[in-house]
Amino acid sequence: MIATENEDKRSKIWRAVMAVTSILIILIAVFFIVKMFTSNPLEGTWQHDESSLQITVGKDGVATIQWPEEFEQDIKIPMSYSIDRETKTFILRVNKVAIGKAVKDSKGTLTEEGAESAIESLDATYDYSVDKKELTLTDREYGEQMIFVKE
Repeated sequence: MIATENEDKRSKIWRAVMAVTSILIILIAVFFIVKMFTSNPLEGTWQHDESSLQITVGKDGVATIQWPEEFEQDIKIPMSYSIDRETKTFILRVNKVAIGKAVKDSKGTLTEEGAESAIESLDATYDYSVDKKELTLTDREYGEQMIFVKE
């Protein structure tokens, strides 16, 4: 055992071990508290419960939309977003350049009008609520709700 003959050495070692473990516990608690208040609650991939609409919310202010039902193929179109955690508001905005790029990448199977009409239907300000793995987006203007499940 460490310092079996010397009680004073054992006492110093014990205090050092307790100080280090206390500091580690405090640092871990601070990490989780900071993460809880600064993380994006909508980050991840959300699947609409009634259609093939899938929204992937990233860290960088870009949400990627996949909607095979509307686009008639598996195309991803990025939209910019902003989130306000205090008012629980999620704002999706159309990116015209991204729509044009997606139309070009589709090699003529997707029209610009079709892509714009589908994407512009999502361009709105939403109130959001997250309950476990379920996201509810409520359109602030019309009151329509969309329910998504996290994948």
